[in-house]
Amino acid sequence: MTGLHDLTALQQARAIAAGEFTSVQLAEHYLRRSDALGEQVGAFVTMCADLALEQARAADDRVRQARQQDALDGLPALHGVVVPIKDLHLLAGVRCRFGSAAVDVVPQVDDHVVTRLKAAGAVMTGKTSTPEFGLPCYTEPEVAPPARTPWDLQRSAGGSSGGAGAAVAIGLASAAQGSDGGGSIRIPASACGLVGLKPARGRVSAGPLAEAIGELSAIGPLARTVADAAALLDAMAGPFPGDTMVAPALPPGASFIDASRREPGRLRIGRFCSPVITDTAVHPDCLAAYEEASLLLADLGHEVEDVEPPVTAELVPLFMDIWSTLALMTPVTAERESQLRPLTGWLRARGAQVRGIELAQAAFQLRVLSRRAVSMLHGHDVLLTPTLAQPPALIGSLRDDDDPAADFEAQKAFTPFTAFFNMTGQPAISVPLHWTADGLPIGIQLAGRPFDEATIIALAAQVERARPWVDRRPPGWDAGVAS
Repeated sequence: MTGLHDLTALQQARAIAAGEFTSVQLAEHYLRRSDALGEQVGAFVTMCADLALEQARAADDRVRQARQQDALDGLPALHGVVVPIKDLHLLAGVRCRFGSAAVDVVPQVDDHVVTRLKAAGAVMTGKTSTPEFGLPCYTEPEVAPPARTPWDLQRSAGGSSGGAGAAVAIGLASAAQGSDGGGSIRIPASACGLVGLKPARGRVSAGPLAEAIGELSAIGPLARTVADAAALLDAMAGPFPGDTMVAPALPPGASFIDASRREPGRLRIGRFCSPVITDTAVHPDCLAAYEEASLLLADLGHEVEDVEPPVTAELVPLFMDIWSTLALMTPVTAERESQLRPLTGWLRARGAQVRGIELAQAAFQLRVLSRRAVSMLHGHDVLLTPTLAQPPALIGSLRDDDDPAADFEAQKAFTPFTAFFNMTGQPAISVPLHWTADGLPIGIQLAGRPFDEATIIALAAQVERARPWVDRRPPGWDAGVAS
């Protein structure tokens, strides 16, 4: 028997509009599943059932009004669908921890992305777990259980959108909002067998906050299908008044969901598998996924050729100056600083040593080197790399509270392909094309030209049609409660 969680987000929205079930029924289904399975995979840090049901009732009211007015076609693409919010983003009236024991607030305002999702009819069942301030690439906070990939509960869901990845992968939501400052959407996508899209810089506003120095972070979707991810990006995308970095608008009438439905045409795809930010070996399973993807892309008619990595480790000190300074900008009072994780404390101490002129120089040099790298690869429509250098990591294997510097080096070795595209601002997507002999998902990464999400969405959707993955479900998918 098909459960409501077996449906994709777009299928759920169409069913709600058609009256096959209601948004309230969908929200109640996911709330029951979250009660049964959420702690097991470390998906949520806070649930907000009352808010979710209030939003779902409002969504159902709007469907009834639209039906009476013969205007169902005017409903948003994901109207009435459950989309949890990452706990680095503010949802008015709902507790926010930022993954930290040192922070516990109840905001009175929404982040702009939440405002847009509410306008799109999304239903928010909870706040998904994140590591402290989203700084590590694993999600093992002090305030919630570790986020685990449901493909192997001994292994991490990745980070920093690890709770979001775990929630979607085990069927606690059909899609989720995430954010990505160095790979934090694509890492859990690879570890959890999902689609994870980091949009182009300026596509989704960080408002009401201003863009942080370095402009590394992007807000984007995690979903089971490319089309669902594209639809969620359509809902989230848009500027906030005063934004200084705004991605060019799509052509009139165009949308990312439309991009997922069209053929991409014959593309020139450059590929490399040499780690960019550190000297580390790439696991054979990750290389196998990369080679498999290369052959598939060639079979689909694309020109696939090797290219040299556009940058070397020269970027790393610049990234470190910016990343460690960002750790200082987190909302922690002096009296609670002792509650911070060792890694956060180490990054903050390092950031405190960066002088203002050094920070300005790092940001400037990062932009110059990033622009040089983009121009070197401008002859290619898309770049192909592994998403990660290793399969999903065992819980605790990257974390090292006794030696935070070693912890950070282990993270670099795990994720040497993702942060580069945060530095350049290019859009990048991870898709689950490969599973190991042990049943672990392995993602491959497709990166596009600046501001060209549409091409990588169209290409990823073509790949999905050729090698569908939505019916691959982890152990525990059918557990929990019936529809």
